[in-house]
Amino acid sequence: MEADEQLFPIAILIDELKSDDVTLRLNAIHRISTIALALGPERARDELIPFLQDSLDDEDEVLLALAQELGSGFVEYLGGPSYAHLLLGPLENLAAVEESVVREKAAESIVKIAEVLSESQIEEQYIPLLKRLSGGDWFTSRTSSTSLFSAVYPKAKPATQDELRKMFTALCNDDTPMVRRAAARDLGPFAKNLSKELVVSDIIPLYRKLSSDDQDSVRLLTVQDLIAIAESLSHDESKNYLLPSIRSAVQDKSWRVRYMVADHFVKLASAVGEDVVRDELVMAFVHLLKDNEAEVRTAGAGQIPGFAKLVDQDIILARLMPCVRDLAGDNSQHVRAALGMQISGLAPLLGKEATIEHLLPLFLQLLKDEFPDVRLNIISKLEQVNEVIGIDLLSQSLLPAIVELAEDKQWRVRQAIIEYIPLLANQLGVQFFDEQLSNLCMSWLGDTVFSIREAATVNLKKLTDVFGVEWARQTIIPKVLQMGTHPNYLYRMTTIFAITTMAPSLDTPAITGDVLETVLPMVSDPIPNIRFNVAKAFEVLSSVLVKTPEGKEVIKTKISPALDKLKEDSDADVRFFAQKALDAASQQA
Repeated sequence: MEADEQLFPIAILIDELKSDDVTLRLNAIHRISTIALALGPERARDELIPFLQDSLDDEDEVLLALAQELGSGFVEYLGGPSYAHLLLGPLENLAAVEESVVREKAAESIVKIAEVLSESQIEEQYIPLLKRLSGGDWFTSRTSSTSLFSAVYPKAKPATQDELRKMFTALCNDDTPMVRRAAARDLGPFAKNLSKELVVSDIIPLYRKLSSDDQDSVRLLTVQDLIAIAESLSHDESKNYLLPSIRSAVQDKSWRVRYMVADHFVKLASAVGEDVVRDELVMAFVHLLKDNEAEVRTAGAGQIPGFAKLVDQDIILARLMPCVRDLAGDNSQHVRAALGMQISGLAPLLGKEATIEHLLPLFLQLLKDEFPDVRLNIISKLEQVNEVIGIDLLSQSLLPAIVELAEDKQWRVRQAIIEYIPLLANQLGVQFFDEQLSNLCMSWLGDTVFSIREAATVNLKKLTDVFGVEWARQTIIPKVLQMGTHPNYLYRMTTIFAITTMAPSLDTPAITGDVLETVLPMVSDPIPNIRFNVAKAFEVLSSVLVKTPEGKEVIKTKISPALDKLKEDSDADVRFFAQKALDAASQQA
């Protein structure tokens, strides 16, 4: 009987893994760590691992789950790191299957296991596995093997390290493009484990071969290798060994390779040193910003502030600004949107005078762009410009454009402007705000889009925090409360939302005055949605009023009777929220 019970977990697992139902098989794999725990380390090693090694499922989803489970702390269920090598068998099978996602996950798990292997386990178990995979007949196992070198190279013996470099070289020269692509992807991480001498003697020749491959899918992956190699060399060595490669990458005939160079340009420039940046990369960057392909120009636009930090202000003005002006009027909306997101990053580098002269006209141009994302990106980044030129200048030059955008037909643009208003108000001061922006903020409360009305109420709360409760009582609250008697229920709803949102920023006198006088009659509103939102508003108002003795009296004499009335409402939701508000009020009291 006891023997039967001991066999039970593994028997169930075997049954479920042989089931025709994929879901059952998948669940069994997800429970595999529990089963290993139930079996104990010895039986998990003797029975579970051989079973997993022999039974390879035909469903990729199941194989992916298995590859993931075996790499997620499964070593402890086998008795610790000294038995970790036993997992390499099942993972080796998974690393050779056809589906790339499964192979990648298996390789990832093998790398995790490599971290806990001892030197003897690496020499006796891991290296033979690596030889089998990298010398496999099918390209699938060879592509998996490229990512497994860097994990064990530092732990291997010198003789084994020589062998590993030869094996990796063979993979870089493989006949199959997919294998060369994998080798190009993993050359950078592998190079970081080698000494500078070996990088020069072994890695750079491999990089040169892969970067001149006839497949652009291989060449584009070498851009990150170039950065990794440059980071492991001194600036002078980078100049001597890598300059021709950098030139050819920037001028590659495939736009996808040029895109990768543009997308990683700041990293590349930081790695090669300021001499190469000044002598070579400034013109190379200009070349990419003027590329025929919009995708390359978009990637380049995203790198402008980062690259500008590496050069002098004179170079920014003489070389980069003409390109920035061209990009601001680019035919592609995506290029302009990328520029809109990044252009404000130039302001701190140029200083006040140059920003006013060169950047402000471009901001105005982009704020009036026909594509909403461009306008949105500019608005969201104006803070950096404000820090450089000051709010007075910014408001004088950009306020007309901001007011225009406040009525933009794209609601997301209106929303971005609303979110920017409290910052603007804080810097402009109360007088300027009341004159220029107050009416604008109130107009949003009547917007046709709910998200705008909601954002407008949050905006009013933030403004109350900035200018104080007294200002809100005189300027905002009367206008909000006027909407409480509007014939259209949406306006009345907005009044309730605004009061609920603003309540935490108000004090007892502000609430007990006009606010309550407006909210109390709405208890009898014909629309149930308004009545239950009134109940919610009472709950929030009570949380503020309870802090003072006068407030507690108001809750007792005015709010509680109103909630009692709502508690008897014909609508279930209204009754629910009224009861909730009453409970909250009694707890606070």
